Amino acid sequence: MSRIAYVDGRYGPHQQARVSIDDRAYVFADGVYEVAAVLGGRLIDLEPHLDRLDRSLAEMRIARPMSRPALVLVMRELVRRNRLKNGLLYLQVSRGVARREHAFPVPAPRPVLVMTARPFDLAAAERRAGQGVSVLTLPDIRWGRPDIKTVCLLPNVLAKQAAREAGAYEAWLVDAGGCVTEGSSTNAWIVDGEGRLVTRALSQAILPGVTRGSIARIAAQSGLVVVERPFTVAEAIAAREAFVTSATSFVTPVISIDGQKIGSGVPGPVALGLRRHYMTAVSAGADTTRVEF
Repeated sequence: MSRIAYVDGRYGPHQQARVSIDDRAYVFADGVYEVAAVLGGRLIDLEPHLDRLDRSLAEMRIARPMSRPALVLVMRELVRRNRLKNGLLYLQVSRGVARREHAFPVPAPRPVLVMTARPFDLAAAERRAGQGVSVLTLPDIRWGRPDIKTVCLLPNVLAKQAAREAGAYEAWLVDAGGCVTEGSSTNAWIVDGEGRLVTRALSQAILPGVTRGSIARIAAQSGLVVVERPFTVAEAIAAREAFVTSATSFVTPVISIDGQKIGSGVPGPVALGLRRHYMTAVSAGADTTRVEF
């Protein structure tokens, strides 16, 4: 079956989908996006994704392209039209189409909404989590507001490419103080020597990951202590465990950083347990904002 895309009010074949060359997302990266996982035909953590989209739009001063109920209808219809069981839905909102000038156009153009959907190899993701992944550390050279989920991702692209060329799954970005901010497309976590989960606190330095929030709640409800603070690369290498979270990786154990083994060099019980809890919850259709164990 050919893929179906949604562009500015119309569904159509993915390969024929087009946006204007004057779209400000293309010209200036003047737009925001979201990526939501689809498992068993259901959009996962939908409300938190929509909350973050609203925040990104507000921070960028871009109008909503439609009401939230209407947006949800389009998202679910795109999943249906693509007959998507397990996959990813990508949603992008640009400021709109206008003559190329740096300042916001006056009057404001109509925002342009684009959505695509594609299958996701869940079995491959499970194998990757079972084996664990490696991480490369790099300086964080992003702009000062990575907490806004904009389409301006060139530093992330360069970091991900460097990781790939080094044979690593992900790049962890490191600030001027030597502390990990987050991954190029994931949030970063460690399990310290006392068994506490450590991840960077929310601020303008990191993206407020939706899966990060779900995992923090699941951990707390499972009796684990979650500490939100910066941690250094050296601390990460000395940790019992490390892992990453995102809508595309769920919870994936990290077994090496810059070629140095983490813990025993195999996926640890905390990361695997959190992944199992999360996958069980979302597969059953549970609301991970209130999941209990």
